[in-house]
Amino acid sequence: MESATNHQAQVPPLHGDVDKLPSGSRPAIAASAQPILRWFQAQTIEQRVLAGFSLVFVGILIISAMSYHNTSDLLRNSGLDGRSHELILLLGNIDAAMGEAEGSHRRYLVTGEQTYLDAYTRVIAQKPTFTTLLKDLTQDSPEQERRAAELDRLMERQVSVESKANAQVKERGLHSVRKMALEGAGRHELDGIHQIISEMDVYERQAVTRRVIASATGTRYTILLLAVGAVLQLVLLASVYYLIRHDVTERRRVAGELQRRGELLEAANKELEAFSYSVSHDLRAPLRHIDGYAALLRKAVDQSLNEKAARYLQTISDAAKQMGQLIDDLLVFSRMGRQEMLQATVNMDQLIQSILSDLRLDLQGRHVSWTIDSLPEVKGDPAMLRQVFMNLLTNALKFTSTKATASIEVGVESLSSGEAVLYIRDNGVGFDMQYAPKLFGVFQRLHRADEFEGTGIGLANVRRIVHRHGGRTWADAVPDKGATFYVALPRGETQL
Repeated sequence: MESATNHQAQVPPLHGDVDKLPSGSRPAIAASAQPILRWFQAQTIEQRVLAGFSLVFVGILIISAMSYHNTSDLLRNSGLDGRSHELILLLGNIDAAMGEAEGSHRRYLVTGEQTYLDAYTRVIAQKPTFTTLLKDLTQDSPEQERRAAELDRLMERQVSVESKANAQVKERGLHSVRKMALEGAGRHELDGIHQIISEMDVYERQAVTRRVIASATGTRYTILLLAVGAVLQLVLLASVYYLIRHDVTERRRVAGELQRRGELLEAANKELEAFSYSVSHDLRAPLRHIDGYAALLRKAVDQSLNEKAARYLQTISDAAKQMGQLIDDLLVFSRMGRQEMLQATVNMDQLIQSILSDLRLDLQGRHVSWTIDSLPEVKGDPAMLRQVFMNLLTNALKFTSTKATASIEVGVESLSSGEAVLYIRDNGVGFDMQYAPKLFGVFQRLHRADEFEGTGIGLANVRRIVHRHGGRTWADAVPDKGATFYVALPRGETQL
């Protein structure tokens, strides 16, 4: 009963086996490995660690699958060996039983003793059991099945011949079978049975030997495979440990560098703050002198000044005041990047109403149509957000000053669980959208100073504050048809 073919696991060559390859094949191997090395070096440390663990996991799966396959073959061969031993034992029993049956039958033909006939009958009664066991133990081997069928046929012929001899004894007496008794009635068939059993026995023993060799080979390959897998996994785990250790060391170095730079930045900020204060203080005094002495000069020579000279003095005074305002705005812009932010829930309805209340003096003599929608609550620093919408609303009032009736609308463009997009829309002078990228830059103005006053820092402050809140700003406009400014602010918990 031959076993199924034992598929032996093919063990991949170790790294050391590369040295045994022909010298011409080494450059090809090195060239094929270069893209893999470049890809690996391009990955982040986290991706390298993940790749290492993935290789370990895949290696474990492959080794487990191959070990399972070899172990299954070993168990199957072990089961087949057990059936082979049972078949060999059965063949021995059949050989002995059929030989005993032939001997008992011959004695009966010679002596006529009923005892021999009874012994013969008892042995022959086992024949159906032998046939059933033979079919069961040879069903997986066509070669042995064929021999088992031939063996069963010969046993049937032996029984048939001996049964005819018994019938002849009963009809004619012992003297009629004298010659048959000397030769043996089923002797020829018994010789065939011995021959078939001998062939089946030899075939089964050879099959057992082949399976033992295959099982031993599979066991060696399994042990070798497990050893190779263990070595590879140790190498991969050691590589992962090295990468993690290298990453931790690098992170500590970067953290130390960041701490050092943070300390330098903090010192630089303090120096910048002191410098800003000094510059603002030192600049304000000359500006006050320019403005003051210009006023005194106008008062002293007011009667003798012509219109052109008076305009010159007024220009000097206005420029000094504008310079002072510019210094104030620059200081506010500078502080806004360093000022610590508070985190709170801001009621935008109350914030807008508070701003409108503060702007009531600017609204005197103006006809303004306000449209204020119901606004959501947002997360942020109340004071900073107040400055954002104060700048946007004052801009809307400023750029609608040329309109007989100003129309200003504050509403919600879109609302989601994570973000609220608010807008301020007016019907003012607007601007050309090709200049929109400059809109939120420092000192960027889209209109001349003699048309609309300002320093060009307000919208830069708006963008800086909104970005610090994790939000976005943009605008849309059409010349002479108004502008719309959008502010997207977070609604959920934010880290300010």
